[in-house]
Amino acid sequence: MRAALWLIALFGVAVAGALLAGNNHAVVTLFWPPYRVDLSFNLMLLVLVAAFALLHFALKALSVVASLPRQARRWRALQKERAMYAALMDALAHLLAGRFIRASRSAENALLQEKNMGELILDVGADSGHQPARSQQLRSLAHLLAAESAQSLQNRGVRDAHLQQALEGAGNRTVLETQEGIQLRAARWALEDREPSVAMEWLNQLPLGAGRRTLALRMRLRAARLAGQTADALDTARLLAKHRAFSPPAAQSIIRGLALELLNAAHDPEQLSQVWLSLDEVERAMPELAVHAASRLMLLKGDAAMALHWLAGTWDVVMKPRSELGDNLRVKFILALEDSLDAIDAVWLARIEAVLQARPGDANFEYLAGMACLKRQLWGKAQQLLSHAVLSLQDAVLKRKAWLALAGLAEQRGDEAAVQKAYRLAAEA
Repeated sequence: MRAALWLIALFGVAVAGALLAGNNHAVVTLFWPPYRVDLSFNLMLLVLVAAFALLHFALKALSVVASLPRQARRWRALQKERAMYAALMDALAHLLAGRFIRASRSAENALLQEKNMGELILDVGADSGHQPARSQQLRSLAHLLAAESAQSLQNRGVRDAHLQQALEGAGNRTVLETQEGIQLRAARWALEDREPSVAMEWLNQLPLGAGRRTLALRMRLRAARLAGQTADALDTARLLAKHRAFSPPAAQSIIRGLALELLNAAHDPEQLSQVWLSLDEVERAMPELAVHAASRLMLLKGDAAMALHWLAGTWDVVMKPRSELGDNLRVKFILALEDSLDAIDAVWLARIEAVLQARPGDANFEYLAGMACLKRQLWGKAQQLLSHAVLSLQDAVLKRKAWLALAGLAEQRGDEAAVQKAYRLAAEA
C-alpha cells in the first residue's frame, strides 16, 4: 500500500513538472551593466535548485569536519566503556568459576576503566549514551564482585572496604535495587561468618517490601535460629510457609521443630502455657506438639486437666489407621495421657472404652485402658486388661510399666509368686 502511494505521488510530481515546464515560454533577464543575460525560466529553476543543493551539502560537510574531534572523543569513550563492561563480565565469569583472585583483579580493572573514562564522559556529554546513574550502578556492582571475591578468600578488610564503597549513592532511585542486593549479600556474608546479630542489622536496614521477600525471609530465619531467637524464627517460618517458599511437608517439619524448641525453652507451667497459646490452631492440632507439650507440662508438675485438654485436640488424629500415624508417636501419646490420668473423667473413660470396642486387638490401648482402670481403683478390670495387653506389647517402656503394674496388683492380692514373676519380666523387658 505504501509503495502504491509513493508511485501515485511520483506520477503527480511528474505531471505537475510537465505542466509547469512543458509550455512555459517565460524568460528571466539578468542585468549587470553593461551586460544583459537572458535565461529561460526552466533553466533558472534548475540553477536555483542546484545552488541550494550545493550549499546544503557544503554546510553539512563543514559540520562533519567540525565535529570530527568530538566524534573521536565519543569513539574513545565508547571503547573504554566496552572495555569496562568486558572487565566486569570477566570478573563475574571468574567468580562463578572459583577463580577469586582473577575475579578481584578484573573487578578492580573495571573500576579503573570507569574512573579513567569520567573526563571523556564530561567532554562528550549525553552523546556517549552512558548515564551517570548507570555509571554508579556499574561501580557498585564492580565493588560487590570484588567484595564477594574477598569474602571467598577470607579477607575481611578488603571485603569491608569494597562493601562501603559499593553502598555509596544509595539515595539514587535508579540503583536502589542494586543497593538492596548489596545489603542482602552483606547479610549472607555475616551468616557465613556465623554473626547472626550483624546479619539481622543488615536485614533490618532493608525497605519494608524488600524485607518481606523470600530470600530475605530465608536469611532472617537462619539468623534467628543462629541467635537462639526461636520465637522470631517461628514467625518467619510461618511467613515463608505462607509464601510457599517450602514444600508443605518441609514447612510443617520446620515449624514443628521450632515449636518444639519453644516448648523445651519453657521452665515453668505458666511459661509453657503461654507458649502453647502463642501457637496457632493448625500447630496445636499437630500430635507431635500436643504430646510433647502435655509431657513437658506433667514434667514441670503442671495441671493434669490442662494436659488432657491439650491432648483432646489430637485424639481423632491418633485414632486414625496406623498407616497415617506411626506407632512411635502413638506410644508417646499413650505415655503422655497416662501421666495425666489423675485428672481423667467419665468423658475420657468413654473415649477409651469406645476405642477398645472399635479396635479390640490393639495392645497399646488395652494398656491405656488398664492403667485408667488402675487409677480408678477398678482392680479386676485393670488386671484383665493389663494381663492381655502385656502379651502383645511391642514397646519396651509400655511392657515394663505393664509388668510393674501387674506386680503391684499381685502384691495387693498377696500372691508372692506372681509378684516375683512380674518383677522378673519387668526387668527383662
